[in-house]
Amino acid sequence: MSTLVLDGGLATHLEALGADLSDELWSARLLLEDPDLIRRVHADYFAAGAQVATTAGYQASIPGFVRRGLDVAQAERLIRRSVELAAQARDEAGGGLVAASVGPYGAYLANGAEYTGDYDLDEEGLLAWHRPRWEILASSGPDLLACETIPSYPEARALARLLRETPSVKAWVSFSCRDGEHLNDGTPIREAAALFASDAQVVAVGVNCTAPRHIPSLLAALSGGLPIVVYPNSGEIWDAERRRWLGLADPAEFGQAAKEWERAGASLIGGCCRTTPEHIKQIRAHLA
Repeated sequence: MSTLVLDGGLATHLEALGADLSDELWSARLLLEDPDLIRRVHADYFAAGAQVATTAGYQASIPGFVRRGLDVAQAERLIRRSVELAAQARDEAGGGLVAASVGPYGAYLANGAEYTGDYDLDEEGLLAWHRPRWEILASSGPDLLACETIPSYPEARALARLLRETPSVKAWVSFSCRDGEHLNDGTPIREAAALFASDAQVVAVGVNCTAPRHIPSLLAALSGGLPIVVYPNSGEIWDAERRRWLGLADPAEFGQAAKEWERAGASLIGGCCRTTPEHIKQIRAHLA
């Protein structure tokens, strides 16, 4: 399998283009207010060398939009729009794939729970919460679903059950990890990945929204199974006291690291928070 280059941080590039994302809906708000800007971000990533556009649906959910004052029909249209915008950019770029983002329940809570896996729902509750959006995305025409930033074992089990309910759907499953071995809720990543080991619908299992320094150990833990997807954060650290990012990651260094991840077994590689089109350009250059 040749290495597939994913895109980078959607919200990061939206903010660089002037978007105000200080809202619990985050980038999903722009599905309503400025869809053209989302399409531009997808286009910029394709121009930088990405082969996959991950949609702006990470924080988009029916309960989230309804909480904002929209009705269910409007919420459903916006979730479908996330796929349409990525597909338009893909077509304008002359090819590529569209991965419909399936963000974690914690993204809806907007309280940082995706970084802990500390939820108020059990597996059955998570299954019921995810199902309506899952069904909308599955019928919206993406090439696959990107189940991403999954921090907990019960949520992974719920997504595995949704896959069985929709046998025509392909997906990758990407966990958010607190160190080089464990999901944010403490589950060993090897145990979580095993849920999908024999699932022909899953094209890759891996890691995103995680510090780059943990990627080599996580790749070692995932080796020998399904193809591996990795798209870590830039490596910067948020200084809450000074309200600024520290340790700016050099895109060229990120690209070099991507080459090492490829050698260690990753076959789908991109960036998550604080990565930009320049990071993706460097990944493409180093993997070429």
